[in-house]
Amino acid sequence: MAWTRRYDEAEPQRVNKWLAQNGVCSRREAEGLIERGLVTIDGETVADAGRKILPGQTLVLADGNDAAPLSVVLHKPMGIVSAQPEPGQTPAVRLLTRATLVGESPSIPDRDTRLAPLGRLDMDSRGLLLLSEDGVLAKAIIGPESDLEKEYLVRVTGKITPEKIGRLCHGLSMDGRQLKPAKVSVVQGQELRFILKEGRNRQIRRMCELVGLHVMDLVRIRIGSLHLGELPEGRWRVLTAAERAMLIAG
Repeated sequence: MAWTRRYDEAEPQRVNKWLAQNGVCSRREAEGLIERGLVTIDGETVADAGRKILPGQTLVLADGNDAAPLSVVLHKPMGIVSAQPEPGQTPAVRLLTRATLVGESPSIPDRDTRLAPLGRLDMDSRGLLLLSEDGVLAKAIIGPESDLEKEYLVRVTGKITPEKIGRLCHGLSMDGRQLKPAKVSVVQGQELRFILKEGRNRQIRRMCELVGLHVMDLVRIRIGSLHLGELPEGRWRVLTAAERAMLIAG
């Protein structure tokens, strides 16, 4: 199906940049689509990779464009590693089978499929894990300029006090570096909600240890606009084009 969109921004913009912002493809991929004659503006085929689209014009990307690489949403259980396993460990990609698929997928990953975690989740944690080889999506989620929130529900032992919550929100340092401000609140009882904009190694567990708390359970429930929702543990589904576009848009 062709992708059609009216350009409603105030200022002209390069076509390849606009396509990338909408999560359709990377700028380089857009240039390839233009070279193949698949992009038109108001019915005129775009021949120049530097062409700008003007306010009020309509762009159409014709059928035959390359689909975005496969990206999957997995509810990772505890005991599964996100990426490269050590001997005896099971990597998350091994869970991506037809039997564990929710909905439909254009393909079923096999041992030759290369899907990297976009934001790792350690072996002792569970929840939302994105696996993909989509460079545009990876940049939006784990790139140095990414500002996407990651949300976690964390069950801890130890006495929770307002002072400890305040330190978790700001004031902690790790490996000699100040952590970015976090949003930490009490859900109920011994359950905390963490919202972070960075992902240092075992960050939440180490933050809790710095204030005298110990993590018993940690589940990631959101990355940016993408929620874990009702996806059962150990099951996976394909990331939709709309979800991809929202993540890239930030």
